[in-house]
Amino acid sequence: MELSCIRHTALPNTTKLFADFTYHPERVQQFYPYLPVSDESFRRTAAAIDFPAEKRQALVDALRVKNADNPLLERIAQPGTVAVVTGQQVGLFGGPPFAIYKALTAIRFAEHLTSMGVPAVPVFWMATEDHDLHEVDHTWFFDANHQPVLLQASGSAVPDQPVGTVPFDQVPLEELRRVLHGLPYAEEAFDFARDTYQPGRTMGDAFSSLLDRLLTGLPILRVDPMLPEFRKLAAPLLREAVLRAPELTRDVLARNKELTAAGYHTQVHVEDATSFVFLLDKGRRQALKRRNGDYAALADRAEDLSPNALLRPVVQDSMIPTVAYVGGPAEIAYLAQSEVLYRELLGRQPIALHRASFTVITPREHKRLDRYGLELTDFFHGEQPVAEKAAKTLVDPRVAGRVSDARGAATQSLSRMFDAVEHFDPSIRKAIEKSRRKIEYQFEKIDRRVGREAILREKDAAKDVDELYNTVFPRHKLQERVYSSLAFVAQYGPDFAMRVYDNILLDCPDHRVLTL
Repeated sequence: MELSCIRHTALPNTTKLFADFTYHPERVQQFYPYLPVSDESFRRTAAAIDFPAEKRQALVDALRVKNADNPLLERIAQPGTVAVVTGQQVGLFGGPPFAIYKALTAIRFAEHLTSMGVPAVPVFWMATEDHDLHEVDHTWFFDANHQPVLLQASGSAVPDQPVGTVPFDQVPLEELRRVLHGLPYAEEAFDFARDTYQPGRTMGDAFSSLLDRLLTGLPILRVDPMLPEFRKLAAPLLREAVLRAPELTRDVLARNKELTAAGYHTQVHVEDATSFVFLLDKGRRQALKRRNGDYAALADRAEDLSPNALLRPVVQDSMIPTVAYVGGPAEIAYLAQSEVLYRELLGRQPIALHRASFTVITPREHKRLDRYGLELTDFFHGEQPVAEKAAKTLVDPRVAGRVSDARGAATQSLSRMFDAVEHFDPSIRKAIEKSRRKIEYQFEKIDRRVGREAILREKDAAKDVDELYNTVFPRHKLQERVYSSLAFVAQYGPDFAMRVYDNILLDCPDHRVLTL
């Protein structure tokens, strides 16, 4: 196994807020408690959690519904035990692997805290309340030829139904079998899917079962917030949130101004009429807006309310003794806005941690990258630049040398001419510079033309580059955000999660290219 690290600032679409959170925490301390993170900050955060015995017992009872055989139940029942929480939408066939990376990071941090005398358990919050079915009813796989293939399921859902409660009408199992054919562990991956995703089963239950299967040997407690037991636990904080909605909205709007003034973005749009809650009614999750200043009448229906993105982590941590939350860049940004809600409603906020981030490749793909002189960052600029860089390694050294010599000689001659002409008449400097750029551009065209001809003659090379692109940067996105976790099981084996877990380094904040 090999690892190479790439700073997140070299990845596409990294925001200034996330970059500073990761590499310059002192710049964002006003938005996140306990930065920079240290073992001492974990101890202080754990000590600040007031979690009475009756509340802990109610949590254990609620967890038992989905985790009856989980050995962590006994540990979280003990006084003083805290939780490292993460979560994700309940995507088809487990969704992209960053959901697994979140879980593995939480497990690793809980293990670390326990070893330093702070007993901790990992918890995975399944976002079964979300009501955008079109975000989770499909996923991508790669086939044996490294081509992306889209698979989609269908479910019987009313408009705005929480996705965790949607039963499958049709699951593309036979399509999945065809897509996986030829991959080393195709049968094992298909068995995972067949045993967990079946027509009639809900999206929440299927995701929960697959998560348990993927993380065999690495237990984590699973939370389904749609369960009545968790709705009851969430009700007190939701009730307070609706009663204090006007002041909470003012606080969040003020925080948004602070973030903007500091040069950062606000992840969640908020306005005066924004509601922090949805109403669960007749199987639907209905969006609400405040009228006449508040919606206090909803306080009596607190068990029928569902939090929005900003309130959700506060509700979550009101029912769980959370010492740390593991999230991706977007969730880290949510927490900068949610901090004011934590402060007003809960009086504490857990430590924000970024999940481990990987691009996983085989030894064969590693050798191909080396052969063509390619790095992950090369793929962020499109297929053509990647092909051109790879092509340069295929050009006959004699041809490449002649082109390079000619270019060097021309550059030297142009420089001498430029100096002489400028000395003769400085007024024509711009015209000469323009001419020099045109000549240099022509040499670049010659380089590219020779490279294209080389890669056309090497059919295997063109295929290699195409497969590499689809592997490491499919659909112009990081691999971890596209392909299903099951695709990686089909490629690397049923112990894929365990192998990644062995390579999680808590003291390395970077994205890592992992060769398995």
